[in-house]
Amino acid sequence: MSSLALAVRDSKTMLRRNLLHARRYPSLTLNLLLTPIMLLLLFVYVFGDTMSAGIGGGDRSDYIAYLVPGLLLMTIGSTTIGTAVSVSTDMSEGIIARFRTMAIHRGSVLVGHVVGSVLQSVASVVLVGAVGVAIGFRSTDATALEWLAAFGLLVLFALALTWIAVGMGLISPNAEAASNNAMPLIFLPLISSAFVPVDAMPGWFQPIAEYQPFTPAIETLRGLLLGTEIGNNGWIAVAWCLGLAVLGYFWSTSKFDGDAK
Repeated sequence: MSSLALAVRDSKTMLRRNLLHARRYPSLTLNLLLTPIMLLLLFVYVFGDTMSAGIGGGDRSDYIAYLVPGLLLMTIGSTTIGTAVSVSTDMSEGIIARFRTMAIHRGSVLVGHVVGSVLQSVASVVLVGAVGVAIGFRSTDATALEWLAAFGLLVLFALALTWIAVGMGLISPNAEAASNNAMPLIFLPLISSAFVPVDAMPGWFQPIAEYQPFTPAIETLRGLLLGTEIGNNGWIAVAWCLGLAVLGYFWSTSKFDGDAK
């Protein structure tokens, strides 16, 4: 077999291993998934009417339409925390050292984690999106091309955050530290445009909300699903995704290879 075929075979094996772990121990994924779902229900049914009036909407349904795109991206950030924990657990329990003694492609271990996490993120987004639809979210103006672009953005965003989460897991001495290190992936959406428009925030706080990866991605996804203006947010979101993916990839692979020496 060629080296590429071996790498693909070993990566598929590692992917199957990570998916089996997720299926056998679903508590971590479910706990992380509950955060965006609970926030969605809280903001819609407790604060929905007030927040809708604050953004110039007519009723609660206007705020549901505004809120769901941000919660979908927050779901990705929440899910990838489990990746950091999983990678850290593998490193601390010695299974990676065992893999290194075997005749497998070195990069397949990380590839298995990344692909498995992206698949879990997509599944989590579908579940949260289903909850959003159940409580009233509708995207009637989006074309098939816009739906495809929205799906591509979600996958690219998940890939970028997953590589960052893998790096966080590799530098963490244990699962608890990995979970703490990855908390910005949940915290950043809270200070983005996910819940209120950036223009409604205090002037000194607006740059913090605007110049971060979640806000342009949220505005792009919101524009694709609701037909609102995207402006430069699309290019900025893609640039953030590519930059974070490249940074996370080189950070993770260099740390992984360095630990082997």
